[in-house]
Parts: sequence; C-alpha cells; structure tokens
Amino acid sequence: MKATEHLKVEHESVLKMIEILEAIAQKLDKGENIWVSDLEAALDFLRVFVDKCHHGKEENILFPKLVEIGIPNEGGPVGMMLHEHVIGRGYIAGFAAGTEKYKAGDKQAAAEITENIRGYGELLASHIFKENNVLYKMADMHLTAQQQIELLANFEKLEDEVIGRGKHEEYHKLLERLEQQYLV
Repeated sequence: MKATEHLKVEHESVLKMIEILEAIAQKLDKGENIWVSDLEAALDFLRVFVDKCHHGKEENILFPKLVEIGIPNEGGPVGMMLHEHVIGRGYIAGFAAGTEKYKAGDKQAAAEITENIRGYGELLASHIFKENNVLYKMADMHLTAQQQIELLANFEKLEDEVIGRGKHEEYHKLLERLEQQYLV
C-alpha cells in the first residue's frame, strides 16, 4: 500500500464521522437530546484520530517530503492544506465550547454545536476531495516507490507514538457504534 492510499483510507473514516455528526446536528435542530458522552467521543475522534494522527502524518511527514521534492508550500497546495487544518481546529474548538455549555445544561448551546459541526463538515469534505484528487495525485507522480514505503513506515511510527497501539481500532469501533446509533 502506498502512503497516499493509507491516508485515503483514513479519509473514509473521517467522512463517516462527518456523516454521523450531521445526523447529530439534525437531531439537535429538532430539539432532541444527545448524549454528552457521544459528543465527547466524537470530539475525541476529531482531536486525536483526525488532528493528531491523520493531520500529524500529513503535517510532519508527507507535506515536508512533498516540499522537499519540489511541490510548493507557500502559495501552493501544501500551504492551502495546512491553512485548512488550522481553520478545522477552530471549528473543533467551537464544537468543544458548545459541548461544554450543553453539558452544563445550556440547551441553547445546541446551535453553537451544530454551527461548528456543519462548518467543519463542509470544510473537511472539500479538503478531503482536494487532497484525494489533487495533492495525493501530485505526490504519487513525484514520489518513488521507496519514498512511499518510507513514508508509510514513518506513518506507523507516528501512530504508535502519538495515539498508541490499538487506538486506531478503538476509533473504528466508535464509528461503528455511532453509525448504528445515528445513521440507521
């Protein structure tokens, strides 16, 4: 498997969480109660699986390699992806702030949660499309087979060091549970 293919597989999990979050937002729009533990679990997924693990692989391993082989950062696709990661973190912070208020009994915070969920979902859907269809294709054209192998090995190392062994599987189980709860 190529390093870029590995990242695309992770994108499928991210898109599934975005779908789940939209279902949660729809329930909140209708005034339905959502378990705070589900909101917190989704936030943990976004903070750890998406940001620390997936974005960590991109920001600390793939993107520097792409810049090294000549794909521009400033004014180029790498810089744009980095900028969108920062915007995404803002939505996660807003989602977290809304969740804390909701947890404290402020039902008006549902609007803050849904606004940030939807902003994040729209951003990430577009972001993932650009990575899968532009940046990763550029990477595949310029990276050698050996460089792809090295990147993949570095991804595995980062995953072990940042989130720990077995955590990836726990996140997939979380996705399955939330999917059963909100998308069926």
